[in-house]
Amino acid sequence: MNSKNLFDLKGKVAVVTGASSGLGVQMAKALAGQGADIAILARRKEKLDKVADELRELGVKCLSIQCDVTDIASIKSAVAAVKAEYGKADILINNAGSGGVGPAEETTDDDWSYTISVDLDGVFKIAREFGKLMIENKYGRIINISSMYGMVGNMALPAAAYHAAKGGVVNLTRALAAEWAKHNITVNCLCPGYFATELTVDTLNTEYFTNYMKASVPVGRYGNEGELDTATLFLASENSAYVTGVILPVDGGYTCV
Repeated sequence: MNSKNLFDLKGKVAVVTGASSGLGVQMAKALAGQGADIAILARRKEKLDKVADELRELGVKCLSIQCDVTDIASIKSAVAAVKAEYGKADILINNAGSGGVGPAEETTDDDWSYTISVDLDGVFKIAREFGKLMIENKYGRIINISSMYGMVGNMALPAAAYHAAKGGVVNLTRALAAEWAKHNITVNCLCPGYFATELTVDTLNTEYFTNYMKASVPVGRYGNEGELDTATLFLASENSAYVTGVILPVDGGYTCV
């Protein structure tokens, strides 16, 4: 039996956006657990600093950077801070996002624009700016976080702008994968299903939504903490060099029925 750790990330630097709570924190901890030094980005600096302390307890370095993915100056400043501290960014978890919901006919232009600016424009701008650093270093693993709602519609929770933005992330992933493969950069996409986070827990805990989940998710439950970790580590590792442009749902089977 080969005992080699295929997910070993020692010597790598991972950048995680939207890392002040929820799935961003979980993925940052998974990467740190495999030895990667981390840079975490989010708007809420106080929460971010607490997460940074938790990550340092895992024996890695952690840089905490306040960053708004809708503000290009803020993004460029974050890239400069990562480059100054680490000299590179090997892995990017492009996770920052919003959770806007509401019927399409009641969605205002401002609602639409905000969701697209965070969930699609922000993903592109972060990928572009950190991608420049990866191109310089001729290495990168970019993991865009979309949603199973980027692959299908749904009848339980109307959110046309969110669906449109997350669908854009899916095909943006394919476009960047094709374009940047020549630079030794892979670009893949995770599409999580129903995981309890700060943004979703109140909705998921309702009787209506729990019943809907049981009827629509073949596994019959919400995702548990840690169940996104292995998919993240697989796509972040050096050993996934021949995997790019992949859209991977982690959704308990929601998108297969």
